[in-house]
Amino acid sequence: MSRVGKLLVNVPAGVDVSLQENHISVKGAGGSLQMTINGLVKVANDAGKLSFLAVNESREADAMTGTMRQLVNNMVIGVTKGFEKKLSLIGVGYKAQATGAKLNLAVGYSHPVNFDMPAGIAVATPTPTEIVIKGADRQRVGQIAAEIRSVRPPEPYKGKGIRYADEKIAIKETKKK
Repeated sequence: MSRVGKLLVNVPAGVDVSLQENHISVKGAGGSLQMTINGLVKVANDAGKLSFLAVNESREADAMTGTMRQLVNNMVIGVTKGFEKKLSLIGVGYKAQATGAKLNLAVGYSHPVNFDMPAGIAVATPTPTEIVIKGADRQRVGQIAAEIRSVRPPEPYKGKGIRYADEKIAIKETKKK
């Protein structure tokens, strides 16, 4: 059996987990999330501890047990603490400005690039060259960060562009005669 799938998910106080036959929903201070449960996995709630069991002995059921456990664990963490991604803008004149649920980027194009944030995702710009994306759904936070990064990915010669705050760019050497 999956080592991750054997671990229990502790549900902290203030978080409500409800199980239907093929849905799980988690509600907490950070919002509410729901997900469809895979048919190969059986989820049980025992006094605030969620356990995940494979329905049969197949390899796929074993793999899905660990996957479902981690996805539900991310949902519980998301509604309690939340997730965040930080982006940095590197380049002369590159700046970002967040106003409400909109993000305006000036990253070297002849026009500004505007992003509308979906519900449940908050964006902030502590400085004009930093972007912080926060939300309860880990997958959506990462997807929005990847979409913003794809507007101007870091180039390998000077390192200009939008990068994750912890990302290291290998700078190439220019051609020489």
